[in-house]
Amino acid sequence: MAGPHHHAYIWLGSGDVLVKPGDAHRRPGHPEFRSAQVMPLECADWLLKPAARMEATFAEPKEGAEWYAAQLAQYADLFNGPHVPDPSYEETVRALAAGEDRVGGWWVSGGRFLSVNLIACSPHRVRPDYACPQR
Repeated sequence: MAGPHHHAYIWLGSGDVLVKPGDAHRRPGHPEFRSAQVMPLECADWLLKPAARMEATFAEPKEGAEWYAAQLAQYADLFNGPHVPDPSYEETVRALAAGEDRVGGWWVSGGRFLSVNLIACSPHRVRPDYACPQR
């Protein structure tokens, strides 16, 4: 996809996998990095994972913000206690329009961690040398 856009990624898994022991498998230099199902340590590193890991791609900030809100609604029953994250739709649109990432991570029931991400591409602000994954 030409022009600025965002790729969507989700990871839901055991918190034990995050610290497997240590976090080397979550860094691009590690041999397991590309195949590891766990989220990377740095948000931009999602772009180095296989393109099949992408949930969706959004050129329009409003569409990306709608997807982000929908994911939180979909996983709402997993959040511990009465608090479910409710990031501002307007703030998400603003961040995406500015070429920023929108990233959220929460501990949820069963000792699991949920990571919901919209990662900027073409180029990424922090890692402009990262190529945009192609499906």
